[in-house]
Amino acid sequence: MRLDKLLSNMGYGSRKEVKKWLKAGVVTVNGHVVQDDKTQVDPETDHVQFQGVTVEYRPYIYLMLHKPQGVISATDDAREMTVLDLIDPEHLTYNLFPVGRLDKDAEGLLLLTNDGKLSHALLSPKRHVPKVYYAEIEGLVTEADVEAFQAGVILDDGYRTLPADLKVIHSGEHSRVELTIVEGKFHQVKRMFKAVGKRVTYLKRIKMGGLALDEGLEPGEYRELTEEEVQLLQG
Repeated sequence: MRLDKLLSNMGYGSRKEVKKWLKAGVVTVNGHVVQDDKTQVDPETDHVQFQGVTVEYRPYIYLMLHKPQGVISATDDAREMTVLDLIDPEHLTYNLFPVGRLDKDAEGLLLLTNDGKLSHALLSPKRHVPKVYYAEIEGLVTEADVEAFQAGVILDDGYRTLPADLKVIHSGEHSRVELTIVEGKFHQVKRMFKAVGKRVTYLKRIKMGGLALDEGLEPGEYRELTEEEVQLLQG
């Protein structure tokens, strides 16, 4: 890997800024000052230091974001605020992308990473990774709805969903539920309730695979996953 790319990816500035640091002579590789930004290094074996501090190479990064309402699950948009607009520059150097999506008006757990292999595994229809949502529903949610979701409901395009686990927290004119699905069709939760004559008024994803939303994160806040949490997702 080029030295300037390594330093940029590790959050030491843009390629242009890194080039200035190199010319200033504050970067060493295996104990020798290196000023050429095109120098090739092996991040796994070469000892790179910046101003005397060892550069710790991490090829992948995993962030848990509590996505707020009104923000879209995209990397770039000319008109709308995206989830990457919530991320600090030190993490943006990793070329992050969201794993899947949450509707603009939904909130909750969204994983951001640069690990394409893990993202593919979590989103693959063959894996049936469970996603758990808390939802508030306009309309009386009944046991008949629970049975219908378990059997799979037919969406507006004729697609029958895979079995879903619907738990009723409160049933009334305005119901509260918890729903677990193992697929990710466009606006799926809303369309499932529409199929049984009801409307979702609030939607929050609280879990994906073995990863649960950190209750300490306010909407718009994020943190890096722990090693244990990464292993949960990889498992």
